[in-house]
Amino acid sequence: MQTISMCFPGGRKKALTLSYDDGVEQDIRLMDIMKKNGLKGTFNINSGDYSPEGTVFEPGRVHRRMTRNACISLYKDSGMEVAVHGLNHPWFDQLPANICTYQVSQDRANLESDFEQVVRGCAYPFGTFNDEVVDILDKNGIVYSRGVDSSHSFDIPKDWLRLRPTCHHADGALPELLDKFLNEKPMGNSWLFYLWGHSYEFEQFDNWNIIESFAKRAGGHEDVWYATNIEIYDYVKAFESLKFSAKADRVQNLSAYDIWFEFNVYGEPAKKQYCVKAGETLKID
Repeated sequence: MQTISMCFPGGRKKALTLSYDDGVEQDIRLMDIMKKNGLKGTFNINSGDYSPEGTVFEPGRVHRRMTRNACISLYKDSGMEVAVHGLNHPWFDQLPANICTYQVSQDRANLESDFEQVVRGCAYPFGTFNDEVVDILDKNGIVYSRGVDSSHSFDIPKDWLRLRPTCHHADGALPELLDKFLNEKPMGNSWLFYLWGHSYEFEQFDNWNIIESFAKRAGGHEDVWYATNIEIYDYVKAFESLKFSAKADRVQNLSAYDIWFEFNVYGEPAKKQYCVKAGETLKID
């Protein structure tokens, strides 16, 4: 019996990503923390709700959306991904189909223009969606969308348009989950740690220490791939598109990514790891 399992770039068996919503001023501090610790992630933005240029917020206001120029300055060319969060942060599941379509497609178009990249990701505003919303996203070129229901697992998503994160940063299980992720080894399939939240919550609840501690502990591990949401999606899909011969003695990679995988024959003492380069057909020993 043969088994074939995906590895991340460099043969790693673990990946970690973050997802933060709304395009608020606290993202500046969050991104600084992420970069200092080598973390990567995705920022989900409501392009119809940019604050007007020159906005001065009243003292004590916590949820402070950035202006368009401030968002471009922070996220563009940062190495992070930007993704759809609805033009005006609506409840997608409470909208007529045509208005939901507009909220998705116009937000996507704005972000693509502002950040000069192709935008294919999304986070559901308020975490709500239904089958009709999922279909609208799919028809508008969105390939993954994150909800808010924690999985408390490291499973690679199977339904990317109903993506469940590992947990929110304020989840009491976070320390235990991170300990397991860092200290244990995946026995079969690779692991993904997916953290989400809103950076303004760190100011609201005076708990920046949560993300600072998480980033310090989670960053800098050679066996972890730090990537944006879309980078992980594209890599997984490229692995899934590999073409294996009938006898599993050759593999063809038609994608633009070098793909790593483990190959094991039942009874052999160890798994063999391979990297099939973009456009290559590789012989499996």
